Amino acid sequence: MCGIVGYVGEEQATPILLEGLEKLEYRGYDSAGVAIYDGKKLEVAKAKGRLKILKDMLHGGSDLKGTIGIGHTRWATHGKPSDINSHPQTSVSGKFAVVHNGIIENYLSLKQYLMRRGVAFVSETDTEVVAQLLEYYYKGDILEAIIRVISKVEGSYALGIICEDSPNELYAVRKDSPLIVGLGQGENFIASDIPAILNKTRDICRLNDNEIVVLTRSGITVYNTDKEEISKEPEHINWDISAAEKGGYEHFMAKEIMEQPKAVRDTISPRIKDGRIVLDDITLTPEQIKEFRRIFIVACGSAYHVGVVAKYILEKMTHIPVEVDVASEFRYRDPIIDEKVLVLVISQSGETADTLAALREAKRRGARVLSIVNVVGSSIANESDDVIYTWAGPEIAVATTKAYSTQLAVAYLIAIYMAEALGTITPEEYQEYIQELETLPDKIEKILENKQDIQYFASRNFNAKDIFFIGRNLDYAMSMEGSLKLKEISYIHSDAYAAGELKHGTISLVEDGTLVVALATQQKLFDKMMSNVREVKARGALVLGLTVEENKQIEQEVDFVFYVPKTCDIMLPSLAVIPLQLFAYYVASMKGCDIDKPRNLAKSVTVE
Repeated sequence: MCGIVGYVGEEQATPILLEGLEKLEYRGYDSAGVAIYDGKKLEVAKAKGRLKILKDMLHGGSDLKGTIGIGHTRWATHGKPSDINSHPQTSVSGKFAVVHNGIIENYLSLKQYLMRRGVAFVSETDTEVVAQLLEYYYKGDILEAIIRVISKVEGSYALGIICEDSPNELYAVRKDSPLIVGLGQGENFIASDIPAILNKTRDICRLNDNEIVVLTRSGITVYNTDKEEISKEPEHINWDISAAEKGGYEHFMAKEIMEQPKAVRDTISPRIKDGRIVLDDITLTPEQIKEFRRIFIVACGSAYHVGVVAKYILEKMTHIPVEVDVASEFRYRDPIIDEKVLVLVISQSGETADTLAALREAKRRGARVLSIVNVVGSSIANESDDVIYTWAGPEIAVATTKAYSTQLAVAYLIAIYMAEALGTITPEEYQEYIQELETLPDKIEKILENKQDIQYFASRNFNAKDIFFIGRNLDYAMSMEGSLKLKEISYIHSDAYAAGELKHGTISLVEDGTLVVALATQQKLFDKMMSNVREVKARGALVLGLTVEENKQIEQEVDFVFYVPKTCDIMLPSLAVIPLQLFAYYVASMKGCDIDKPRNLAKSVTVE
């Protein structure tokens, strides 16, 4: 959500900022802007709409000269999208310019405080309050002014700051919103995500909460709020810039769907050694596992849907009761938690605001926290007792695909690992699960080889007005993800329902031509699912069936069928999700939607 880039060096800053912001377009935004020190004063240029508008306005950056600056892509929270509300925001005299990710929760009281003292505001944003406070508290020491400001503001923030009085220094600070520092030769950078600066440097430092960094051409200095210098260990980024580029695909989402066999293999293979699951990442012992009386799974969006699948699997395999919570609900519902509870936190970015807050609430109540995260060194990873990284590589498309699949793979590893420690599966079952895990990447590859079948069905139904996804047990959990994937990129209304609930109201919505996607991969529930298919067919529905290869009789019941290879029941979600992702992608593509940057959505939701 939103994007920040900052530069100080010897080159012209504006083209570098614009190029960096282009790499962050996937995060979701509705306006863009830059602030540059041109040798005399701060110059600001910003525009509502896509980054291209700003880029064209500045002729690729050549119109705005200067070797230090900050840039931003904004996703509106306070104030509608407009040129005025775009970032950077400046102080009343223009001395300070600020870019900001996050939300200042007490901005209104601070704004009123400043207005009573004669400060005039021009925007509706919470960010302008930060710029105005900086000037209000500034008495010649910028670092001191920043410390005073962050002592007053409440909420989350990643801030990039430049000041006319210090034309060779770029300042940044963060709290609960990601921000990295890029280390170059004769130049240094700030950014809200690695792809923005990866073509300039591979050496970064990650800021922790309330750490302030001062960047010059020659180096960086990090301070705490007592003005004490902090030593930071640089981190070298190994993945290639091509991993964050389309590589010949029309969309990042298409590329990332096709990367799933490799991503799942990279997640699983290093953790299976000599036929056994080895989780070197965690310190959780078998003795501690035996002490748990309940497991909570906390996540948002697609990660929450991984959690729903994991609930079925963990309860079946470990016999421990599992609750799944949307993170924004968990943190406010006064959950009953103590030291005998394991909280499993799932987040692609490791910075999801509600999930991070839920993690802190769980730890405050004494729970042990194990997180599944993709981004090394992220806030959730750092604050968990244990973390298992998915190693999915960068995921650029807003609609998650490979992050979902790798999170699911880690959920299997955890379930099997815990079940063996508890003695709730036999040695023979343990080996069977290991063998099935190792074959998952090849089976995903096989599904992708037949993607043209789903493409054909999508071409016949991309004009559907309403689509319902139905399933039972694990298939119901998969229905939720299939429905979300479709609605978020195609803008078609879709809903997921437990098939057994159809007669309790939902079936009243089914009429001639209604498209129903029926998942029937669970063998023990196949006959019951066929009864539900007949119910919707009798009311005029068009049905896409999704099942395993051995259930050929489904062809007598549905209008179109897509088969996935057979595996053990608990791992079928890893296969069933692939055609659901493909269906959503092809429908959105045929509708001409902006697939990688769907309207109103952001990749990482770092505000509440």
